[in-house]
Amino acid sequence: MARAATNSDVFNAIAEARRRDILTLLAATERPVGDIVRALGIGQPSVSKHLKVLRDVGLVDARRDARQMLYRTNLDALRPVHEWTQTFDRYWRHQLTRVKERAEQRR
Repeated sequence: MARAATNSDVFNAIAEARRRDILTLLAATERPVGDIVRALGIGQPSVSKHLKVLRDVGLVDARRDARQMLYRTNLDALRPVHEWTQTFDRYWRHQLTRVKERAEQRR
């Protein structure tokens, strides 16, 4: 099966760790590119490229405020990722229950 393009698929877009860092940073509040650059310690051209990919798939929204663009995470666009991860929620709850039971047995 062919892999979807990074700029057309949410899952491929978030496969890159720096993009996940940007989404996490922007989830709390909207920020200009300069703030993202300083917070993550990576170059402005790199941040701009990552933001373009995230905007192309709809994970990041932007608005102009005077001379700067402010970016924020589009949480609704993350819904497919959230729903997919819920598939594994039952497994993790079961694993955590087992860990708890084993810890309690050792007391």
